[in-house]
Amino acid sequence: MELAAIASGSKLPKRAWLVVVLLAIVGCLNYLDRIMITTMRVSIVEAIPMSDAQFGLLTSVFLWVYGIASPFAGFLADRFNRSVVIIASLFLWSLVTWLTAYSTTFNHLLITRALMGISEACYIPAALSLIVEYHRNATRSLAVGIHMVGIMIGSGLGFVGGWVAENHHWNTIFIILGVFGIIYAVMLSFMLKDAPKNEVIIAPEKTGDKVNFFHSVKVLFKLRSYIFVLIAWGLLGTVAWLVVGWLPTYFQEHFNLTQAMAGLYATGYLYPAAIVGLLLGGYWADRWSRSNPRARILVPAIGLCIAAPSIFIASYTSILPVAVLCFMLYSLTKSFIDTNMMPILCLITYSRYRATGYGILNLVATVIGGIGLYAGGVLRDLHINLSAVYQIAALTMIISIVFLIAVKPKYIEPE
Repeated sequence: MELAAIASGSKLPKRAWLVVVLLAIVGCLNYLDRIMITTMRVSIVEAIPMSDAQFGLLTSVFLWVYGIASPFAGFLADRFNRSVVIIASLFLWSLVTWLTAYSTTFNHLLITRALMGISEACYIPAALSLIVEYHRNATRSLAVGIHMVGIMIGSGLGFVGGWVAENHHWNTIFIILGVFGIIYAVMLSFMLKDAPKNEVIIAPEKTGDKVNFFHSVKVLFKLRSYIFVLIAWGLLGTVAWLVVGWLPTYFQEHFNLTQAMAGLYATGYLYPAAIVGLLLGGYWADRWSRSNPRARILVPAIGLCIAAPSIFIASYTSILPVAVLCFMLYSLTKSFIDTNMMPILCLITYSRYRATGYGILNLVATVIGGIGLYAGGVLRDLHINLSAVYQIAALTMIISIVFLIAVKPKYIEPE
C-alpha cells in the first residue's frame, strides 16, 4: 500500500541544526568511549594481568551485546520519546565509562564492557530517528552526514586513550570522559527535545494501537524494500570490515612497508576522505531529491559504482600512490550510503518503525562485520592473498548495488 505524509511547510523546526550539532558531540563520545580501550592494551595488561585472548574478548563481548541489543534499543526509541532515550543512553554509558576506571580484575572489565554494549546500543537508532524528524527532505541527508562526521571523529580520536595511558594511568581517560559525558547528559536534558509533531501518517493499521517489538519486526519484514536494504547493508558491512580490518596488513605485505607506515596509509588518508564523502553524499542527495524522489537511493548506488572498481584497481596495482588514491576514492564514495541509510528508511517505512529498523541493521552490521573479519583470516590461512580478497570484496559491492537499486520508495514527504 502506498504511504503518504502531510508536512506543514518546508520550513525547518526551530533548533533543527542545533540538535544535529548537539548529537554530533554525543556521537563522537559514543565511538570514542567504546574504541579507546583498544589503544591502551599494554597499559591495561600491566595493571590487570590477562591473556591476549582475554583482552580481545573485551571488544568481542561489547560487539556481541551491542549487536543483540540494537533491535530492542531501536524499539525503545520508537515506543518512547527519542530525546529521553538519547539522554538516558548517554548518561548510562558515561556512568559505565566512569565505573570502568575503578575495575581491578578482568571480570570487572568484562562486565563494564557488556554494560556499555547495552547502553550504547540505545543511542544511534534514536539519534538518527530524531535528526530525520527535525530535518525533512531539503536537509535530511546532510544533517545525518554531519552527525556521522561526529562519529568518524570519535573513531579517529581513539588514539587519545593510548596516549593518556602512556603519560598518566590507564584509567585516567575513563574518569575524564565518564564525568564529561554525565555532565553533558544533564545539559542535554534542558536542551534536547523531540521534534514538533507536524506530520500526519496514513498507515494501513490503527494508529492508536501501541507499538510492540514483535509487531514492528513483522511489519518491517513484510516490506520487500526493507529486506533489499538489509541485504545490501549486510553485504557492504562485510566489505567495510574486510577493508578496514586487513588494510594495514595489505599495505605492509604488498608494498613492503613498516608497520607504522602501513597503519598511517590505512587510516590517515581514509578517515578524511570518508568525512568529505559523508558531507558530499548528504548535500548531493538533498539537492537531487528536490527533483527525483529516488535520489537518496541513487546517490549511494552511484557512489558504490565508483567504490567497487576503485577497490578492484587497488588490489591489482603495484604502485603505492595509485593504491592509496583508489582506497581514498573507495572511502569517499562508500560513505554516500552511510549518510543516506536512515533517509532511505524514511522512504520505505513508517516513522514509528524507523529506529527499530535501524537497530536491526545495526545487528546485521555487527554480525556480518565479525564474519567478514573472520573470513579474511580464513582465506589467508588457505593461502589466498589479500589482493584476491579485495577483488571478492569488489564483486560483493556490485551485488549490493543490485539490491539497493531494487528498493522502491513508497513514503514520500512533500516539501
